[in-house]
Amino acid sequence: MKILIIGGLGYTGSALTHELLKENNKITIIDTGWFGDYLINHKNLKKIKADIRDIKNIQFKNFEKVVHLANIANDPSVDLNPTLSWEVNVLATKQILEKCIKSKVKHFIYASSGSVYGIKKERNVTEDLSLDPISTYNKTKMISEKVIESYKDHIKYHIVRPATVCGYSPRMRLDVTVNMFVYQSFFKKKINIFGGSQIRPNINIKDLTNVYLHFIKNEKIKSGIFNAGFENLSILNIAKKIAKVTGCELKVNKNVNDARSYRQNSDKLIRTGFKQLYSVDYAIHEIYNKFLDKSLKPNKKSFTVNYMKEMGF
Repeated sequence: MKILIIGGLGYTGSALTHELLKENNKITIIDTGWFGDYLINHKNLKKIKADIRDIKNIQFKNFEKVVHLANIANDPSVDLNPTLSWEVNVLATKQILEKCIKSKVKHFIYASSGSVYGIKKERNVTEDLSLDPISTYNKTKMISEKVIESYKDHIKYHIVRPATVCGYSPRMRLDVTVNMFVYQSFFKKKINIFGGSQIRPNINIKDLTNVYLHFIKNEKIKSGIFNAGFENLSILNIAKKIAKVTGCELKVNKNVNDARSYRQNSDKLIRTGFKQLYSVDYAIHEIYNKFLDKSLKPNKKSFTVNYMKEMGF
């Protein structure tokens, strides 16, 4: 199968590309390469270094599927340059989608975010609930979803709303909750918790990779939007899980509380035949063991916001 992965060098993209190459697919990647290239060269892998805001000279013909993962990710990164984020997350998505349709691509898969729900008190946050984005990042994802849905008569699509991702990837991020806490516990012997009661849904990156593989392989799943999150845990409970493994200190600052708190229900995804195989606990042990055996060495590109500041965004 010929597949185009936009953002294929990223945290999720590099993990997904690795798995797709195992199955003898022919993969082309479009990526700026801002955060490095951790993929080993392969006969079935082509890499195009490009900014998705300017792809007019890149051919989309003959690709059966396009997986769009590229974006300015998470609230702090977007806040560095909101204009850039609207250009990348929304306008570029529209251009990519129109190019897919013009090139007769049959299937478009898009990485949105579970954060589009905003703050929800419901215990079962399903795809049917209203979207109440509270940040620029959330809003860019919500608008991108609406743009994609407006083309529903022209292309088959699947929109995935991932929970907070955790676990090891060739392009490692250490600025997402579980990964960051494991990093703090190992190198600083202490986890700093702000608030702690707020609930976040989580998904292991191996499961998230399997979600994309699930949609790529299963032609019969109708177009639609799907949550992808399985463990709704408080920030404090996540820290306690890690402390059990590492023996680190927990420092809770109750006077500072990140307001974002929501759960996710992924029954709709499960009804399509998807099965969760991995967990937050798996991610904790995997990252911790890689720190122990020194196969995972943090670098400045592992911390997205700080590195983007260094690049001048």
